[in-house]
Amino acid sequence: MINIRQLFDQDTWTFTYLVFDDESKESVLIDPVLEQINRDLSLVERLGLTLIGVLETHVHADHITAANEIRTRTSVKIYYGSKTGVKESDVLLNDGDRIQLGNYFITAIHTPGHTEGCTTYFIDNKLFTGDTLFIGGTGRTDFQGGSAEDTFESCRNKLFIYSDSTLVYPAHNYEGFTVSTVGEERSWNPNVGDGTTKQGFINNENKKDRPYPRRFDVSVPANMKCGSVS
Repeated sequence: MINIRQLFDQDTWTFTYLVFDDESKESVLIDPVLEQINRDLSLVERLGLTLIGVLETHVHADHITAANEIRTRTSVKIYYGSKTGVKESDVLLNDGDRIQLGNYFITAIHTPGHTEGCTTYFIDNKLFTGDTLFIGGTGRTDFQGGSAEDTFESCRNKLFIYSDSTLVYPAHNYEGFTVSTVGEERSWNPNVGDGTTKQGFINNENKKDRPYPRRFDVSVPANMKCGSVS
C-alpha cells in the first residue's frame, strides 16, 4: 500500500509530500523546502522508512529546495524533469520514465505550462501536480518559459486522461484545500475544466498583472543547482 504524509511550509504555502510503500518502507520526498529539512528527515526516521530519492516537480521560484542538503546528509538521488536544465540533478527524467518505489512505480509526466520543465508524478491512483494543476486553479504562466497554451494542453491531454477518482495533490494551496480529484477538477476548475476553452484561458492569462515573485532572484539560481546556495 502506498501511504502519503502531506507536509506544509506556512511561509511559502508549499506542500511537501513524503510518499512511501508500506511493505518495503522505501520512500521519496516530493518538493522539500530547505527550512523544513529537519522536520522532514525526522519524520522519515520516526516512521522507520528508507529514503531513496528527492523528486522535484519544477524549478521553484518561491522557496529554495532542500534537495541538495538532503543528498548531502543521506546520499540519495535527486530527480528533475529533463526539460528543467538542472545539470546538478542525479537523474533527469524523460516523459514516461519510471522510478521503482518498493512494489510500485512512480511515472514522470511532462506537464509544461507553469514552467517549461514542470513534471507531474503518478503513483497508485495519485497525481502530484506541482504548479501545473491546482485545486480550482492553475499556476501562473508568465516566467521561466511558462505558457498558458502548454498549461491547458498539459491539464486536458496529460492529466485529465486519468480516471475521475484519481487524487490530485498540488504543490500549493492558498485557501485551505489539501487534495482534490481529476473528476472534480475536470468538472469545475475555472481555468481548464469542462466548459473552458484554450483561447479563453490564454486570453485570461494574458490579462493578469501578477507581482514579481519576492524570492525569485535567490530561489531560481539556487534551485538550478538543486538548492545549493554556495
